[in-house]
Amino acid sequence: MEYIIIVISAVFVNNILLSQFLGVCPFLGVSNKVSTAAGMSGAVVFVIALATLTTYILQYYVLVPLGIEFMQTVAFILVIAALVQMVEIILKKISPSLYQALGIFLPLITTNCAVLGLAILVVSKEFSFGGAPHMLNMVESVVYATSSAVGFGVAMILFAGIREQQELSNVPKAFQGTPIALITAGILALSFMGFAGLV
Repeated sequence: MEYIIIVISAVFVNNILLSQFLGVCPFLGVSNKVSTAAGMSGAVVFVIALATLTTYILQYYVLVPLGIEFMQTVAFILVIAALVQMVEIILKKISPSLYQALGIFLPLITTNCAVLGLAILVVSKEFSFGGAPHMLNMVESVVYATSSAVGFGVAMILFAGIREQQELSNVPKAFQGTPIALITAGILALSFMGFAGLV
C-alpha cells in the first residue's frame, strides 16, 4: 500500500513537471509531437531510475561516511553525465535499434534539471528509516524517482497531444506558437492541482 501511495503522489499530486517545475526546457522544447515526447519520456524514465540508484549509493556510502556531503551537487552532476555517456555507449553496442530510437534524447537528458533535481529530492526525502542507508529505503527511493519520471512522461505526452491538436485549430495569430503553449501548460498545471489532497 505504501508503494501505491508513493506512485500516485509522484505521478499526479506532486508531478515533478507541473507542480515542482523541474524539466521545463524539454517540456516546451520537445513536445511538438507525441512520438518525440514519448521517446524523451522513455529515455528520462530509464536514466532517472539508474541515476537515482547510483546517486543514492554515492550519497550514503561515499559522501556521508567521508563527511563531504557539501560536494553532493558536483558529485551528482558528474555521476549523471558519466552515467548517460555509459548508457549511450552500451546501447550503441548492445541494441543499436534502441539507440536509434532514443537518438538525440540521451544527450539531452544530461542537461535535464529534472534528473539532478530528483536525485537531490530522493536523498532529502529520507524515506522509511530516517536517512539510514537501508535496502527498503533504497527501493522506496527508486520507486519514488521512477514514478516521478513516469509523471514527467504523462505530462509531456498529454501536452504534446494538446499541441498537436492546436496545430489543427484556429488559434488567433497573437497566440500562435509559444504564447498558446505557455497558456496550455498553465491550464494543464491547474488541472493536475485538482489531484491535491488525493494522497
